Amino acid sequence: MDLLSKDDEARVKLENAAIERSKAVDSAVLGKYSIWRKENENENSDTTVRLIRDQIIMARVYSALAKSKNKSGLFQELQTRIKESQRAVGEAAADADLHHRCESVSLLSLFYKNNFLTLLSFNKKHLLYSAPEKIRAMGQVLSKAREEVYDCRAITQRLRAMLQSADEQVRSLKKQSTFLSQLAAKTIPNSIHCLSMRLTIDYYLLPLEKRKFPRSENLENPSLYHYALFSDNVLAASVVVNSTIMNAKEPEKHVFHLVTDKLNFGAMNMWFLLNPPGKATIHVENVDEFKWLNSSYCPVLRQLESAAMKEYYFKADRPTTLSAGSSNLKYRNPKYLSMLNHLRFYLPEVYPKLDKILFLDDDIVVQKDLTGLWDVDLNGNVNGAVETCGESFHRFDKYLNFSNPHIARNFDPNACGWAYGMNIFDLKEWKKKDITGIYHKWQNKNEDRVLWKLGTLPPGLLTFYKLTHPLDKSWHVLGLGYNPSIDRSEIDGAAVVHYNGNMKPWLELAMTKYRPYWTKYIKYDHPYIRGCNLSE
Repeated sequence: MDLLSKDDEARVKLENAAIERSKAVDSAVLGKYSIWRKENENENSDTTVRLIRDQIIMARVYSALAKSKNKSGLFQELQTRIKESQRAVGEAAADADLHHRCESVSLLSLFYKNNFLTLLSFNKKHLLYSAPEKIRAMGQVLSKAREEVYDCRAITQRLRAMLQSADEQVRSLKKQSTFLSQLAAKTIPNSIHCLSMRLTIDYYLLPLEKRKFPRSENLENPSLYHYALFSDNVLAASVVVNSTIMNAKEPEKHVFHLVTDKLNFGAMNMWFLLNPPGKATIHVENVDEFKWLNSSYCPVLRQLESAAMKEYYFKADRPTTLSAGSSNLKYRNPKYLSMLNHLRFYLPEVYPKLDKILFLDDDIVVQKDLTGLWDVDLNGNVNGAVETCGESFHRFDKYLNFSNPHIARNFDPNACGWAYGMNIFDLKEWKKKDITGIYHKWQNKNEDRVLWKLGTLPPGLLTFYKLTHPLDKSWHVLGLGYNPSIDRSEIDGAAVVHYNGNMKPWLELAMTKYRPYWTKYIKYDHPYIRGCNLSE
């Protein structure tokens, strides 16, 4: 009885809301739109399509009522009209789409013009009436149904149930869409996997003396321009290096320090041995050979090896089915578990002889000479980065848990966030201020993920708090991996563009209008590229 009472209350509320909305409708347009007949003066481009779909909805309601009242004849008639209307409207989103469907039928008829019998059979079985005829036919059967089975309360309940079902379907589809985009974002396309495998095989066939890069004396020369690039994607790394060198004024003064994992070490070496960056210096290292980077020194490694973390990332009640959606898949993205992603907090240990280094992500493209960054006065700060806050967006409270006293006591929730991807680091100041020690302190406090959930930006914000110098925004334009509305002039004027987000330029789901900024630095006629079917 309780449930029935609640249902009645909900129905009354729904009816009252409908009455209130109807009062707001201009009486001048009343009667111009009807699901019963084609008397619609609205000139919107989807008028006819909406009318047909509205008729289908009402026909479904009445068919359910007809079935419950054993009106089998009316039920069958409604079902027939529903199928005809569904065939007529198909996937059309606007009235123009209906015309295309009619044209398709006309072309099919022309195909059969030399076979009269076949055409006759086709016309009898499959001829689609025009949309107005469909609407009139459906209107007649709906009028008949209204006369025979009309029940206001039953119709209200049916429509409410359909609305709730549609709402659930929309939510489910949104979850599935995000899930699939995140799944696509974390996978490596077959063509890039092919490239890596072929390069790896050929690298280990090389004699040892041919596996060395020239100009190794430049690797520790602090007077040159040094870049740190940590990546497991050969093609992406090649674009970063190529775009930097092609836009550099003095390429011979640039030194690239690449670090990859053992799986891609051979491929990364082979690619740059075959395609050296002109007069620039390049060196490739394997992160798994950094013996000092172990769980006794590095908190995040210790945490990743713990049973609790494995449970959190791999087994916890986080289903990864399509129906479950995407909120859980991001926890299993390999980049959050890779030391390549956390190596950015150990730059002085990796490069002890350098004074400054420019850190680059592998999903960026360089469009201008970057040497001016070494001349920027960081005013005693350690990190030079472009800030990302605008109004209330991308401030500290978006990334950190300010309900935790450790965070609330030490940080301003309105402090401006900044971007990783292109950062100039003063390694002398880094050592003075013991930045790695600060990072370790906060990483240790986050053992149970109570300060932040995942990623390297939240600990970066804590570690470099009040130690980050804001760079001019033209140095680094972000959003090409998720934002379709970036101003073209901003992109063209940027020194670096960043495909942060799921829509990476090497994936099929990349935004088409942004992809050329990346593909222009790939030689698609290269034998390895061509052999793995990589295309623009």
